[in-house]
Amino acid sequence: MEEKFMVTKKAGIYGIVGNIFLLIIKATIGFISKSQAMIADSINSAGDIFASLMTFIGNRIASIPNDEDHNLGHGKAEYIFSMFISIAMILVSAKLLYDSILTLILGSELQFSWFLIIVCIATILIKICLYLYTLKYSKKYNSILLEANMKDHRNDCIVTAFTLFSVLLTLFDIYWFDSIVGIGISIWICYTGITIFIESYNVLMDISIDDKTKCLILDITHAFKEIKQVDDIVSTPVGDKYLVFISIGVDGNMSTFDSHELADNLERSVNELEKIYKTVVHVEPVTDLK
Repeated sequence: MEEKFMVTKKAGIYGIVGNIFLLIIKATIGFISKSQAMIADSINSAGDIFASLMTFIGNRIASIPNDEDHNLGHGKAEYIFSMFISIAMILVSAKLLYDSILTLILGSELQFSWFLIIVCIATILIKICLYLYTLKYSKKYNSILLEANMKDHRNDCIVTAFTLFSVLLTLFDIYWFDSIVGIGISIWICYTGITIFIESYNVLMDISIDDKTKCLILDITHAFKEIKQVDDIVSTPVGDKYLVFISIGVDGNMSTFDSHELADNLERSVNELEKIYKTVVHVEPVTDLK
């Protein structure tokens, strides 16, 4: 767990440093050349700085161990700060969409510059490196913060590739595509923001564990022949894992000691599943056995 927080911290720092560099060169060249796509891309980088900062802060809070006031730890901080990232994405996309449509209607004043080409290529290379880094560890640790950053870096690679294409088209006196790319960028950012928002919202609203893991829990439970029935399985998210409550029925003649030992064994078995933070088993006597 400590390694996960350290990797997420590094991802936040790398993202902040890389995006500050990209913001400066994109904004400078974008305003000089009057490229709506590059200006949109620079604003996107400003949003990326915010996203990386939220990753850093959210990870720092989530890494705090459980205490008397937070018995299950601070894992949900990941989802709170991921929601901040998603809201920022949606707001930025709305502004970009407005500016791009306005430029498409009024006409573009884009001036071709080889510096635009260099900035696009540099952005793509930097973002590919950040994408591969966050992709590797988001899958390894199942971290929504790293996943949000990974999607952000991936989007930037695609977005900047279209920006590069729009700049190259100006060599053939095609200027309207620059505004179209700006519109496409804004829609893409908005879509990504909405998907991250929904995922974060679901966890914060205590969405139940997925059906696949629930079936695994049932399989483990049914493997204990002493368990006569499973009355209920309730779960709630704790960071990227789940707290699970299982209510089981056993022979009413079973001793208290044996029933508690059975519950302990079941808890240990379910806790071995990857997505389980902790399992609590409640035992009820069953008198009407067939």
